[in-house]
Amino acid sequence: MKKLLILSTALTSFAFTANADVTVMSWGGAYGEAQTEAHVKPWAAATSNAAVMVDSDNPAPALKAMVEAGNVTVDVASVEYADAIRLCDEGVLEPIDAASLPAGNDGVVATEDFLAGAITECGVSTDIWSNVYGYDTTKFAADAAPKTAADFFDLAKFPGKRGLKKGAKAVLEFALLGDGVPPAEVYAVLSTPEGVDRAFAKLDSIKADVVWWEAGAQPPQLLADGEVVMSTAYNGRLFAAAINEGKPFQIVWDGQIYENEMYVVPKGAPNKDLAMDFIRYATSTDGLRAQAQHISYGPARKSSMATELLFKDGKTVMAPHLPTAPENLGNALLTSADFWVDKDAELNERFQAWLAQ
Repeated sequence: MKKLLILSTALTSFAFTANADVTVMSWGGAYGEAQTEAHVKPWAAATSNAAVMVDSDNPAPALKAMVEAGNVTVDVASVEYADAIRLCDEGVLEPIDAASLPAGNDGVVATEDFLAGAITECGVSTDIWSNVYGYDTTKFAADAAPKTAADFFDLAKFPGKRGLKKGAKAVLEFALLGDGVPPAEVYAVLSTPEGVDRAFAKLDSIKADVVWWEAGAQPPQLLADGEVVMSTAYNGRLFAAAINEGKPFQIVWDGQIYENEMYVVPKGAPNKDLAMDFIRYATSTDGLRAQAQHISYGPARKSSMATELLFKDGKTVMAPHLPTAPENLGNALLTSADFWVDKDAELNERFQAWLAQ
């Protein structure tokens, strides 16, 4: 008889069957579906092990709570880059031997096949994703639609509600990009008290018109329901809504903030060896390529991009929809994991205080 377990934290709740050989925790929605179809189901079929995907609004806090409580019920989790580094430093994660990762299909060893920074002490990149903003094309004339990060903050030219993620990370950077700070200078500016004040001042300019979101599924729904005229979002969520559901959504790549997503293994994982085998399978050339065929996040291996990527429909060319497409990188910012490992608690405390004002 399958036993149902429910774990709740302040940020997330999920349910899963406890007798699976490997439990993978991810972000749900289109992203969780992509990893289920590209990694969980194929790995289970290839190895004859059971595997299950469970959803979370943010896996990192849940993992930390499990490890601290000594009750770890997840084997693999998908977390943001800065969280992978921070949780590793805090002893929450198992180290991953880079030498154990499979070479690319072209024979290039993993450490050379992965893009720079895509392998850390405790994490292996599953993809490169992006914070962007998008809008409903039916709400704007083609020659009067938003095109830049600055346009997001221009209520006079583009009146209406805005959707913004309820947190400091990527929101403060986006505010500075919208205020004209070049990407190469964003973290230098944000490292000063004056720069933080500048970011919050920019957010002040639209605060009264913001609808805050916390889960990745919310921005497409806010746009579809007409609650906002534009919203920040994970690029893959907007892509999925447009391609899978036919929503008239347009991504604005100017001011995108991109980073690696990582598979990690928590300390005390019930099935550590199987978890490591799952990660080796999922982050192989074919594993990363398969995920990119389900959602518009770029593979972190060069060999996965060696031939043309097509969406699962067999006709949509993925390259123009990826954060790493050259035409999408014109005013893009690579997230600084080091910055957020050092500043996350401080800036989120300031952010929460600002929200309450």
